[in-house]
Amino acid sequence: MNTAANPALPLRGVNFGGWLVLEKWMTPSLFAGLAATDETTWCVEQGAAAAPRLRAHWDSFITQDDFVWLAGVGINAVRIPLGHWIFGPPYPFHPVYGSNPQPFVEGGIEVLDRAMAWAAAAGLRVVLDLHAAPGCQNGFDNGGMLGVCEWHTRAEYLAHSVAVLERLAARYCDSPALYGIQMLNEPRWDVPTALLKDYYLDACRAIRRHCDPARVAVILHDGFRSHREWLGFLQPPEFRNVLFDVHRYQCFERADLDLDMAGHLHKAGVLWRDEAELIQRELQLPAIAGEWSLGLDLRTVSLWAEGPFNHALEHMDELALQSAYRDYGAAQLRAFERYRGWFFWSYRTETTPAWCFRDCVEAGWLPRFQ
Repeated sequence: MNTAANPALPLRGVNFGGWLVLEKWMTPSLFAGLAATDETTWCVEQGAAAAPRLRAHWDSFITQDDFVWLAGVGINAVRIPLGHWIFGPPYPFHPVYGSNPQPFVEGGIEVLDRAMAWAAAAGLRVVLDLHAAPGCQNGFDNGGMLGVCEWHTRAEYLAHSVAVLERLAARYCDSPALYGIQMLNEPRWDVPTALLKDYYLDACRAIRRHCDPARVAVILHDGFRSHREWLGFLQPPEFRNVLFDVHRYQCFERADLDLDMAGHLHKAGVLWRDEAELIQRELQLPAIAGEWSLGLDLRTVSLWAEGPFNHALEHMDELALQSAYRDYGAAQLRAFERYRGWFFWSYRTETTPAWCFRDCVEAGWLPRFQ
């Protein structure tokens, strides 16, 4: 029997960002020479040339050896971001697609099949995360279309999102690796909470038609709003094995960028620790920190910010820099261990080691967990 969602086991995980949903800052080599800013425009701009390039990326960016390495350093879970196009067409049209109504490269579902098998073989649990929804739910590049946030404006987009989640649930419900299904990543703060609740209810029920709550968790993101907007939502006994997801960074808001290192450590190790206990106590739901990193430099990750790009690390010598990364990682771990679990963003990047779990472990900034 699949026991992947064993609640007694704390999740210590990584995200496989930049694999099945492209992000330019994570894999700049794929975007070199292109005007594209996200996976949608990347596929549209290249047309037929996109398929061989993306399939080569799928085969090389994450391999079975990576699952084995993660298990070897004590990681027990992976969160896999995916796009609404994972099963191939049909999917709703958006004007950004231009003259090709089906621009996305096909074959991602076979890559996901392979990943599930590799995770099972390595003893890793998997969270499947709908990261890019039709119409884009947040206007970020990670939602599939930078500068577009229309997911909540059309019933067709909402219905397709639920349908994709139900197909994932039906396909993987018996996989020994499946820990949970995340219904949507980072819906923007101005998407109405009432609409989000209706969507989450529909999505949860669709997943539960196939996945027993004793074995598979259902996960909702906070939507960048107070957890108190979710009080009383998706509660037992009607709903079981529901997890609440928060993402915590200190490089996207001016007040955080202006902190010195002592301020970053206090926020991570004290304020976020206390917040973890408060959220779970008030919601009466277990929660996860689904994304966090060691990144403090906005310039390395943003396609939209104008600066200034000051940060606490910029004038440190090498010894101080190494110490700061270790301290910042340790402070966050102390906080996030208060949750059901956590997932570092991300496992691999090309040029940003503070966002690359493998680089962080190999540099000694993060520990091995066994």
